[in-house]
Amino acid sequence: MKKPDGDRARLLHILEAIQYINSFITGKIKNDIYDDPMLRFAIERQLEIIGEAANHLSQDLKSTHPEIEWRKIVAFRHFVAHEYFGIDLELVWDIVINKIPPLHETISTLLDRQ
Repeated sequence: MKKPDGDRARLLHILEAIQYINSFITGKIKNDIYDDPMLRFAIERQLEIIGEAANHLSQDLKSTHPEIEWRKIVAFRHFVAHEYFGIDLELVWDIVINKIPPLHETISTLLDRQ
């Protein structure tokens, strides 16, 4: 069983990775992820960190917050880590633009409550 006291540290790791992603994409457009390998790799790495941290959260925390798609987050981390040659950059950009902002809000709220 994963320790609940480690949840705060993992949530902070997720928040930090989100903040990095947000800083990376400031002033960027979707085509930049195709044209700039450093941008692409930096975003992918932070998505891995988010997934790894989510994987180590306690089941208790995850079960009390079903609004977060924990399994999808972890599954995408595994995909990025193991299928790096087949990553769909459209999907990566979609995650960054459409999934990261609500995750940021939810993680921030969780941390404020702890």
